[in-house]
Amino acid sequence: MTEARVELVINAFWPMVKAAVLVSIPLAVASFIIGMVIAVAVALVRVTPVEGIIHRIFLHIVKIYISIIRGTPLLVQISVVFYGLPAIGIFIDPIPAAIIGFSLNIGAYASETVRAAISSVPKGQWEAGYTIGMTYMQTFRRIIAPQAFRVAVPPLSNTFISLFKDTSLASVVTVTEMFRVAQQMANMSYDFLPIYIEAGLIYWCFCWVLFFVQARVEKRLERYVAK
Repeated sequence: MTEARVELVINAFWPMVKAAVLVSIPLAVASFIIGMVIAVAVALVRVTPVEGIIHRIFLHIVKIYISIIRGTPLLVQISVVFYGLPAIGIFIDPIPAAIIGFSLNIGAYASETVRAAISSVPKGQWEAGYTIGMTYMQTFRRIIAPQAFRVAVPPLSNTFISLFKDTSLASVVTVTEMFRVAQQMANMSYDFLPIYIEAGLIYWCFCWVLFFVQARVEKRLERYVAK
């Protein structure tokens, strides 16, 4: 590696780390939280016994929503929100547009994880709640949700890690997250390989920390269940 490349890599390091800490991670966290709210709502619509025409309509809507999100690329979804909606008079700033795109995507995928976690709880737990006079939502909140949460944590942790990596797609809608900073640094020097490799290593380091946190959380949950 030449001296110029070494200097380029050193100069690019802190701007990329700063963008990761100040933009990429908050973007992932905000999108994940909103996405989980959507996921839980969608999962509840799907697992709740069908009663009445309103519920059936909502059930069809969430099925179409999941089908569309799972059947189209995330890049297309973000682009539609930022570049497509202005065609019908809806203008959204880059960061909110990215959050909307990521949240809708996470909501669809995570809803299947949440639904599976809820379904994994034995039906006898529901019956036990009803036996002591709880309503459907009381049974879900006090008995089912805590058990389903323990089942859902590992796959949802993987979902968050994947989301953090996917925040690089926000560069398409001009969000100055870590990968866009890498692009800017590479464009100024016309030396793309070392910058992109460095960006990949920084992503890997952040993901390694997230893997470590995930492992610790899972171990704590295992101990809690064992008790």
